[in-house]
Amino acid sequence: MPQDSPRLSRRDLIKTAVGTSVAGLAMASTARAAESKAPAEDFKASGKNIKQSVMAWCFNPMPMETLIPACAKMGLQAMEGLDVKWYPLMKEHGLKVSLCSGHGFKDGPVNPDNHAMCTEKLKEAIDTAVKWNCPSVITFTGMSEEGIGFEQGTKNCVEFWKSVMPYAEENNVQLVLEHLNSRDDTHPMKGHPGYFGDDVDHCLDMIKQVDSPNMKLLFDFYHVQVMNGDVTRRFRQSLPYIGHIHTAGNPGRGELDETQEMNYPAIIQAVAESDYDGYVVQEYIPTWEDKLASLRHGVALCDV
Repeated sequence: MPQDSPRLSRRDLIKTAVGTSVAGLAMASTARAAESKAPAEDFKASGKNIKQSVMAWCFNPMPMETLIPACAKMGLQAMEGLDVKWYPLMKEHGLKVSLCSGHGFKDGPVNPDNHAMCTEKLKEAIDTAVKWNCPSVITFTGMSEEGIGFEQGTKNCVEFWKSVMPYAEENNVQLVLEHLNSRDDTHPMKGHPGYFGDDVDHCLDMIKQVDSPNMKLLFDFYHVQVMNGDVTRRFRQSLPYIGHIHTAGNPGRGELDETQEMNYPAIIQAVAESDYDGYVVQEYIPTWEDKLASLRHGVALCDV
């Protein structure tokens, strides 16, 4: 303890310890209360106003043989983020593919050395999307690199996407650019320090420069909240350029419940009231012990 710091009495130390313990118990109690609100196993979403999907990687290591039929049972219309080998099983259960993966978020078009690889990966993904009647293929900027400034990196990205857009347009598939947060460094999938496209307004500007009806924004409410905030107004302002939506709570990329700061009932109502007709994809990392109950809760909340 520094010499100029006040000494805490035994009573102060006890009060601090008790306060910390009470806060921890309150958080645990709130989490249990949220988990108790999960719908019963026979719940099935209506899909009336919101077309829902789920990002499968979030539920690893749950076997796909378990997750796929469970998603169909609760009324999801599609899935994404799983290997192509599972697409036939998804089809058996009436599930579509909402998004096909391309080149990954680390090595992207911000560096022209990656352009050939990204072109190959995106064209393969577009072919897969056509085969499985999937509307979208994801793309990323890649990580910022030493020696490539902001203006040059932006130019590299825009020129690359312009080069692949004719193939996307010809096949009636949209490329959706995902904006990712660079602030959260606590987990490899909660944030991506160094990501070039970490400002949603910058991503929108690049999309506008590409100037194609098949180049859209993947609007991830979690990443936008972490980096920019004001998510509902930003959603409405960005709407003409939005081609895909991801959800997750913040902080922590957990459930869409009252343990986090985002008011998802209001957010989803705004989506339902808009003319957005794409997928709303659950992409949070479950914290509940029963992960399928967690997913039913998120799906029910978004079924407005």
